[in-house]
Amino acid sequence: MPKLKTHKGVKKRIKVTRKGKVLRGRAGKSHLLAKKRGKRRRQLRKTREVLGRPAKKLVRLLGSKS
Repeated sequence: MPKLKTHKGVKKRIKVTRKGKVLRGRAGKSHLLAKKRGKRRRQLRKTREVLGRPAKKLVRLLGSKS
């Protein structure tokens, strides 16, 4: 069976920690920021953890066998 290739779009968007947690950025912080309140803009900077089956699928897209 051939090797799995890394999905470059996923590679740019998510990060896997040493313990295996999958982190993603928040949507909605690229433009139209003037109408969003400061509190909302600050919260958009934070990363979120992806849980469950979607996390496993994202790790698989990165080319890992697990």
